[in-house]
Amino acid sequence: MDLHARLIRHLLAPAWARWEKSDYLLRQPGLRRAQYDPPEVVQARQWDALRHILRHAYETVPFYRRRFVEAGLHPRDVRSFEDFARLPVLTKQDIRENADALLSDRYEKQDLHRKKTSGSTGTALEVFVDDAAQQFKRACVLRADGWSGWRLGERVAMVWGNPDYLRRGWRGRLRNALLERRTYLDTLKISDEALARFARALVRRPPSLLFGHAHSVYLFAEYVRQAGIPPIRPRGIITSAMVLHAWQRRIIEEVFACPVTNRYGCEEVSLIACECERHQGLHVNADGLYVEVLRDGRPVPAGQQGQVHVTDLANRAMPLLRYQVGDLAVLSNRRCVCGRGLPLLERIAGRVADFVVTPTGQLISGISLTENFALQVPGVAQFQIVQEAADQFVFRLVRGPGFGAASLERLRELVDATFGREVRYRCEFLDRIAPEASGKYRFCISHVHIPFHETARAG
Repeated sequence: MDLHARLIRHLLAPAWARWEKSDYLLRQPGLRRAQYDPPEVVQARQWDALRHILRHAYETVPFYRRRFVEAGLHPRDVRSFEDFARLPVLTKQDIRENADALLSDRYEKQDLHRKKTSGSTGTALEVFVDDAAQQFKRACVLRADGWSGWRLGERVAMVWGNPDYLRRGWRGRLRNALLERRTYLDTLKISDEALARFARALVRRPPSLLFGHAHSVYLFAEYVRQAGIPPIRPRGIITSAMVLHAWQRRIIEEVFACPVTNRYGCEEVSLIACECERHQGLHVNADGLYVEVLRDGRPVPAGQQGQVHVTDLANRAMPLLRYQVGDLAVLSNRRCVCGRGLPLLERIAGRVADFVVTPTGQLISGISLTENFALQVPGVAQFQIVQEAADQFVFRLVRGPGFGAASLERLRELVDATFGREVRYRCEFLDRIAPEASGKYRFCISHVHIPFHETARAG
């Protein structure tokens, strides 16, 4: 019995939440009950939330007042989900070009949570979230975490880049030690030594949950298998941030003797969908979002692939209505045997990120690279990394306002720090970075051999 976990769950976490003035734990009982409501009840609740956010957006957000007028719509005209589909979709470009106009006049910008992401396209994006929405999203994530078998307070092994707690100084370290209990494998610094150190830590102090980028968790599983590491047996595994392929899932589950819970989300709206303990699709976070799967602007039938569009039902500071995420998914018309009434996605079909290999043999996840390069180089509108050889890169850049000599200097610094001074690179300046034939962007493309790929695919 993990007494520390029980102490966190029943004493430390509630006390910390009160100190933070957060109600995310208080929302748990209601959210857990609501997930088992019949689908028609869930949809009615979504519709009620949608009507409220539409009215709020029209009354308080300049961008949407203009958009409604241009579409010949008024919130009172929207009487069904079909009517709602007359509102034009919101793109990443819309957000970048209308950032201030998308903010509600009911909020002060300095009071909001700022989310900055490179997104799956390598395009820097800023979204602002009010605190009530932030805490509600946190509660929804915690509910989904529980579907993996993990419980609040138990140890977590994180295969993730840029450990967040390190940026918070001593407060972050204290919170991690007492409350979050996370051990990290930094995906920006994957090496044999780092993999071995991480594995030893998990053998010494077994985690209840293994969490990370889908491909990074797979990479760690292959290392554990090939290095003969003693068994690591978490209670749950959650993969996120990129597509989890069937061959990756098989290897991860064989190595850790634990089913994988696949999750889908994005920084802009947080959790979108997550598998439950039955692993028969991903339950949409319908309490916080309304999700559409479209092709050419029209809903696709269940079982067919389309582009994901989400409407955030919680964030009133910067409403995102019919936001085109940039990913591909397949909608389901089934109801999961788990009994939850939340809608299902059959699978996520987009968001694949490659790894790159440094001249020293170190592996770096593409999603972590994008976060560091696209967000830290001033004036970059869009960014794509192509690795042609271990010591040779092409950086494809779309320049935005503020790009200049300082941007190129910062890029040079990042290259030196990440790959080493011996690496050569050139920049290609483009008007736009085109998507793949599938309609999906790739933000990191490596033409260099990546260890472990062939063995998994051959199996």
